[in-house]
Amino acid sequence: MILWFAGVSFVFVWWVFRSPALDYRLVMLGAVLPVGEVFLGGPRVLHALLAPVALMGILMLATQKRRLVRRRWIGIPIGMMMHLVLDGIWARPKVFWWPFFGADFGSGGLPEFGHPIAVTLLFELIGLGCLVWAWRAFDFSNPKVRDRFVRTGQLSRSVSQPPTC
Repeated sequence: MILWFAGVSFVFVWWVFRSPALDYRLVMLGAVLPVGEVFLGGPRVLHALLAPVALMGILMLATQKRRLVRRRWIGIPIGMMMHLVLDGIWARPKVFWWPFFGADFGSGGLPEFGHPIAVTLLFELIGLGCLVWAWRAFDFSNPKVRDRFVRTGQLSRSVSQPPTC
């Protein structure tokens, strides 16, 4: 499930922060990053609340006098937190609250791959719908707008209110 995490995170973070200067590419990257734990056999550190909180803390301390650097990289921990919300990992306290309930992550695969195929397809369609909405709402068909997003991850500064389609 890639579109579910990337698309919903992009749109949700826009609706919450309404910041055209945030790097939304990194928000989407952070939201998809924990899916890589599939190669570890199940949810690990990236599915624990500790990972995005620690990364956010390190980022805030390391960029105290560098606001632009902070604004660029803050998207990764925000996206990672969005992943935790969207995959429902809080239903597995051993993983979500790791290491506070012990060093073991428990057993079981990633929650994002534990759904029936119909539910997975529905989630992916919702994510695709969010990306299509964003394409239209933020005018990514305009080459200048699209190029700015590809280069910087930022939206047009003229977007101050949530756009409508």
